[in-house]
Amino acid sequence: MIGSGHTSIERLAGRGMQRVPSSQLELLQLRGFLSPAHCAALIRLIDARRRPSTIADPNGDDYFRTSETCDLDVADTPVAELEEKLAALNGIDAAFGEPVQGQRYAPGQEFKPHTDYFEPGGADYDRFCSIAGQRTWTFMVYLDEVEAGGGTRFKALGKIVQPEVGKLLCWNNRLPDGGVNPATLHHGMKVRKGTKYIITKWYREREWGW
Repeated sequence: MIGSGHTSIERLAGRGMQRVPSSQLELLQLRGFLSPAHCAALIRLIDARRRPSTIADPNGDDYFRTSETCDLDVADTPVAELEEKLAALNGIDAAFGEPVQGQRYAPGQEFKPHTDYFEPGGADYDRFCSIAGQRTWTFMVYLDEVEAGGGTRFKALGKIVQPEVGKLLCWNNRLPDGGVNPATLHHGMKVRKGTKYIITKWYREREWGW
């Protein structure tokens, strides 16, 4: 296991992940990371526990993040199996990970352009980073396909990643010097038809400890 919440593109590529060509950020994807049955089991857990989503630093836009969310319990077998698969892939000790989060986007819902790291100097930076430090890597899995809309748009790359059952998408939130990378700005685009389900796993610089 790699300490301090870090993995590498070399490790991920060596385990079948495809890097999206870019000099601005480390972004990789892998189709079929989870089976359709595993995805369906996670969707059932999300539906049972979902609540309105929030953001760390309120910006005055009540429609900035309109999805629903929930924390998923590793005591549930589908979540435990997901954690095992992620650890085998990225080599990051589970102690550096936040709880798995599930999200649901109904028609018309979105998450406007944002970054996953906590803005240094932001209103809630000390609150969210004082114990475990900054977020390092994001691992996100699409659990279903959407009839229209619902892609993830990376503006710096001019690229939209479309939902696909079991597809894993991951990126490094930091620059080589350890600073945060603004090129990771991404938009959970508005779902036009259907319902989008995803799970997200964030890792930290230090052990979670909450």
